[in-house]
Amino acid sequence: MNIEIGKITKQKEGYAAFVPSPFPPRGIFDLSNPILIKAAEADRLVGKLDGITHTLPDVEFFLSMFIAKDAESSAQIEGTRATMIDAIEKKAGIESKETDADDILYYIKALNYSLKRLKEFPLSLRLIREIHSQLMTGARATHFADPGEFRKSQNWIGGTRPDNASFVPPTVSEMHRALNDFEKFLRDEKETLPLMHAAIAHSQFETIHPFLDGNGRTGRLIITMLLCHRNMLERPVLFLSSYFKKHQKAYYQRLHDYHDGAVEAWFDFFLDGVIETANDSILICKKITALREEDMAKIQALAKRESESGVLTLRKLYAQPIISTKAIMQWTGFSRTGAQKMIDRFVKLDILDLKDEKEKYDRTYIYRRYMNIFTR
Repeated sequence: MNIEIGKITKQKEGYAAFVPSPFPPRGIFDLSNPILIKAAEADRLVGKLDGITHTLPDVEFFLSMFIAKDAESSAQIEGTRATMIDAIEKKAGIESKETDADDILYYIKALNYSLKRLKEFPLSLRLIREIHSQLMTGARATHFADPGEFRKSQNWIGGTRPDNASFVPPTVSEMHRALNDFEKFLRDEKETLPLMHAAIAHSQFETIHPFLDGNGRTGRLIITMLLCHRNMLERPVLFLSSYFKKHQKAYYQRLHDYHDGAVEAWFDFFLDGVIETANDSILICKKITALREEDMAKIQALAKRESESGVLTLRKLYAQPIISTKAIMQWTGFSRTGAQKMIDRFVKLDILDLKDEKEKYDRTYIYRRYMNIFTR
């Protein structure tokens, strides 16, 4: 069954733009039994994932890696070449070969800002504009993004101008009307199940396309914000960007079909993503726990002083798994010689590896087995 999300309407300028229907349209959540069954399974797995994260020691350190993984995928959907490794290196002050690693770091900054802001401010258009500003101010952009401001001119997707584009979002006046409906929908938490709320919020936001640039990344941030805001997750460990990147053509097609009213097909795709990503994140949590226990046992077998500084360093590595002697000096207060001895000890324990054998000076080291959990 197709739902009328809106209509393509000819404009006086000669092109046709999408005009959204009043939102949400009637019947949008009248779903078939297979979709409801899939939604129940997705809900169960998200709950299981949330429970597992409560058992993770040092969870706040691990969170940064989950966020970096999502930031990598979300930025790469938009054409970024850099990886989470490039972003971690740049954040650690290590020179990266990719110049667009900032795209990932800005996404991380925007997500952290949004989660902190949500504790004191309602989910609203104002907050979305603030997040867009965090995401785009100073970041690489394909064209002038006007950070934090809804567009004041027509945009389009595909093609070189509106009359040959693959999709033309609402005109500015229709955009503001649609955004008002969208904000009311964001705040309506009594009528919509959390996963369905997040699914439709993302697809409708992408349909409205209210910014000149950064709509995709902002829209994917809204998913995470809603899942945390609706208490599906206490901590942000379920990110769908990797699923959207893996199935990028299908992702774009399902969003395009949503404009034409294929709402159930979008739900089906979105819920498949939740199920796959939740299972992946559950497995990651189990692998993290096993690796932590193994490496912590190695360190605790050392002499008391070495063990104490070693435990401190290992915990820090969960958030920054690529380091140099400078990082160890900052974490421990050791001299350069003492920091290098610490690194050598971790290399001998098979915790750290030299990242590049060709490096002669200012060598960098990687917690490779830990990184592999997130990158493979």
